Amino acid sequence: MSKSLLFTTGSLMLVLMAGGLLGVPAPNIPLTQVPSARPDTTDTSEVYTQRSPSRNGIGKVYMGREISKVMGHRGADWLERPAREKKERPDLLVDSLPLDPSDTVADIGAGTGYLSFRVAPRVPRGNILAVDIQPEMLTMMRERIDERGVENVVPVRGTATDPQLPADSVDLAYMVDAYHEFSHPYEMMTALAEDLTPGGRVVLVEYPREDPSIPIKTLHKMTETQARKEMRAVGLEWVETKDMLPRQHFMVFRKPVE
Repeated sequence: MSKSLLFTTGSLMLVLMAGGLLGVPAPNIPLTQVPSARPDTTDTSEVYTQRSPSRNGIGKVYMGREISKVMGHRGADWLERPAREKKERPDLLVDSLPLDPSDTVADIGAGTGYLSFRVAPRVPRGNILAVDIQPEMLTMMRERIDERGVENVVPVRGTATDPQLPADSVDLAYMVDAYHEFSHPYEMMTALAEDLTPGGRVVLVEYPREDPSIPIKTLHKMTETQARKEMRAVGLEWVETKDMLPRQHFMVFRKPVE
């Protein structure tokens, strides 16, 4: 059975080429990887440098920042920890996302879907494209979709360089404690910028490296200055930084309207 995704701005239909069956996203749909029509022709030989890895890093340096090691699927329980509700206030995060009810939203580095399921009610006529590169995480997410009967969360298998979403299809993308782990941040964000609709937004939530009192490993933090520099490198404009979260930056960027 061949599969393909058909996207339109603010809406998503899943087309299953099996006897002409046409349906909407449902919990029993297999994990989906959208074929990308984007050729990988970017020369990034001068974008990164390499050094001896630090304890929690991979030794790859982007714009002065060493990229951290990835928290793999074996750390999934940490994403779902009960203390997260009080210490990080995901409810405030979700409420602060600039969303319309029909938006198409990309949760990049979605993990188990912890935030995808919380954002889904805010887009009852839209969809959450829950992107992760780890099949184990996506399997956990599918199990939760089945358990909860959520119909507007769609698991998408991305790659290290591309979220595998169609161009001009995403109204809002957010990354929560994930961007600092991207092994190819320039390629990933360049691809994501193409996937945004004109004026589409990116919300980057990261632990502040400016605050040494936050008990998170240094390479798993980012300063606002660094984040703004890296987003500017792929053509995204800084809009605002909100400080309502107890322990994280909430930084909003926008794709220019040409």
